Parts: sequence; C-alpha cells; structure tokens
Amino acid sequence: MYDYLIVGAGLYGCVWAEQAAKKGKNCLIIDKRPHIGGNVYTENLEDINVHKYGAHIFHTNDREVWDYITEFAEFNRYTNSPVANYKGEIYNLPFNMNTFNKMWGVITPDEAKAKIEEQKKAALAGLAGVTDEDSPEEAEAKINSFVPSNLEEQAISLVGVDIYEKLVNGYTEKQWGRSCRELPSFIIKRLPVRFTYDNNYFNALFQGIPTGGYTKLVENILGDFTLLDNIKSIPSAASDSLKQDFCSDCAADAAAAVQRGNIQVCLNTDFFENRDFLKGLAAKMIFTGPIDAYFEYSLGALKYRSVRFETETLDTENYQGNAVVNYTDRETPFTRIIEHKHFEFARDEHGDSIPKTIISREYSAEWHPGDEPYYPVNDDENAALYQKYRALAEKEDNVIFGGRLGEYKYYDMDQVIKSALISAANELS
Repeated sequence: MYDYLIVGAGLYGCVWAEQAAKKGKNCLIIDKRPHIGGNVYTENLEDINVHKYGAHIFHTNDREVWDYITEFAEFNRYTNSPVANYKGEIYNLPFNMNTFNKMWGVITPDEAKAKIEEQKKAALAGLAGVTDEDSPEEAEAKINSFVPSNLEEQAISLVGVDIYEKLVNGYTEKQWGRSCRELPSFIIKRLPVRFTYDNNYFNALFQGIPTGGYTKLVENILGDFTLLDNIKSIPSAASDSLKQDFCSDCAADAAAAVQRGNIQVCLNTDFFENRDFLKGLAAKMIFTGPIDAYFEYSLGALKYRSVRFETETLDTENYQGNAVVNYTDRETPFTRIIEHKHFEFARDEHGDSIPKTIISREYSAEWHPGDEPYYPVNDDENAALYQKYRALAEKEDNVIFGGRLGEYKYYDMDQVIKSALISAANELS
C-alpha cells in the first residue's frame, strides 16, 4: 500500500509528493491527462517550449518559494511586459507612463494624474448622482463617498474613462463572458497602475521562465520517479482475482518505489472512473481535482471560466515581436496571442536563432461539464456554494483537498507552491 495517493500531477501535487518523498513516504500520483505538470505543462515543438495551457510567467516576492523552486531549475531573466492592441493602436501594459503618454501625450506623473483625476471626476459625478443644484462642496462630498459597485465603476475610479474604454472594457468582457457592469469590483484590483516608465507587469522581486520549460522543472521536482503503465478502467463487476492480481502488482511496485525515489506516476488515469479502487491503494489521499466533482455535485456545480487555444506554426522568425499581445477591442474574438519563442528570447537551448515561430490564439469561454475548468467565478453565489463543499471536505476522513480546483481559488504559481509546502509540512511533521 502507498502512503499517499495524489490526484493531479500539477504543481501542487508534485511539490507535495516531493516533500513526502523526502520523509521516506511512497506516493502514487495519478492524472487523467497524458502528461505531468498540469496547466504549466510545456511541449517542445520546433525547438520552442510551447505553453500548452496559456502563458505562465513565474513571479514571486516570497524568498522561501524562490529558493525552493530554483533548486530544480535555472530561471532566465524574462520580464513580463505585455502590450495591448486596440484596433491597431499599441499600448504598453501595465498601465504606466508609457501608456498615458501614448493615450494623452502627457509626460510627467503629475500631468498623468491630473488627466486621470479630470476623467474620474467627470465620470464619477454622474455615477454619484451629482446634479446642477449641488454646491461644489456637496458635489465633492458625493464623489468622495462614492463606492464602486461593479468592475466598470471600479476601473473608471482607477484609470479614467479613456483607459477603461480602450484597454479594459472589451478585453474583460471577452475574458469573463459578461458585461463589466455585472462583474464584481475587486477583479480590476489585480491590474497594477504605475506612474513610472516601467513596463514590468509584475512588481515582484523574483521573475523568470525555467530554462528548458516547465515540464523539465516538474520532472526535476519529482526526481527519480517511476512512470507506471496506465491503470485501465476497472468495471465494478470485475472479478476478485483480477483486483487481487492488480493490487499485488501495485504492492510490488510500491515496495520498489522506496528504493527508486518514493514517487510513482500513472497518467491517462481518471480518478472518478476508478474511485473506490484507487482510494484503496493508499492510506491517505491528496485531492487536487474539482471539489464539487469529488462530492458528485451533490450541492450543485461550481462555475468556472474555460479557455481554448488555436495554435499554429508559422514559417517566419518573428510574428508579433512580443510574447504576449492582448487584443482589447470587443470585436476581435480572441483575448490575446502568445508567441512562445519570446519567453526564451527566441533562442534554442544552444543559443541559436529559431527559423520558425509558434503562436496561440486564446479564447475565453463559458465552462460546461466536461470542459477544462480554468478560473473560478468569484461571486457571492459561488463563494457560498464552495463554503458548503468545504464543510463537507472537513468531514472527509484521510483526504486533503488542495490546489486551484480543490480549493476553488485563483492561485498564481508561487501561491500554489507555498500552499503545498505548508500543507505537506503540517501533515508530515
């Protein structure tokens, strides 16, 4: 028997397994996909490490996490500096002095602040119900006491009308599939606003891309792991002898795992198709899949946003001149184009230029059962439903729920790693 069954070979599950293995525990990791790494998986095509599930740029202010992850890979100096394309106009992101200069021709931070304040005041006057009958003091009091109730109002209160209409509104509505007036105000707080000429999107102490791609990084985290043959779906009516033979094989593999690094991985394996059988293989389980699916949607389905990608190889060295270009108008159907080679400075592992390029157009989509869930829908209804599932999870014996889907929470990569390290430390101490 294994000490831990870990459902999900993404960052959370693999970091957790690495920590357990250091304590001499033997782990079986399963994943329904044909690869390790979860959404950070990269595939090498045409000497380019392609981010199969969207752009992943590692960044953190946490020294402990940085020290941990750099044990397993060298990181390049890539700095996330996306640009926005609004109907052929190019703007720097995040919103900074380069953006404001292009938008209004302002040069100094004071000029930019004055322009934004001018636009905010005009827009907020209407939102706050200021009338011609109000005195200047009364109008000012209404504006100052106004609290944004949705994303549109929040965005205007941060960057004014022009920035909102050109760079926020269309992109956000495509991303979330609903009007900005229907979205909660806190979403826009994730977009930094800076009054410096700095195109670095992440204001983080540490940032970069692992040399050789994320798949190599995850392989290094797992160490000398063993890749098992696929566990086939076993009908509930399968004979006891078949189950006994299978379990004997697993027991033998588990014994050998202690000598080979304590971690085994089985891909193309759906937990829900083999649920009872797989749970019986380990003393305890780490579950990183959707928490509502684990409880068979007994309280209803949590909502997500999904993403789909159209990826193509082009016979050109340089398609768009940047790794990430956001298309912020509402009419363009995709949200952004990723040109993967720029994450590693358009060079192969030997430092040579690459003659071709690979791009991915990214489309945001409504999630339906069977689709890949990407982003939790952070509204009151889903937050309340998650809390009910969390209460069920706390009553579940010998199961630890973690990760983006297990906790129904938006996580950056460093946050996932930190969460896994804390969970493992609490369990293994």
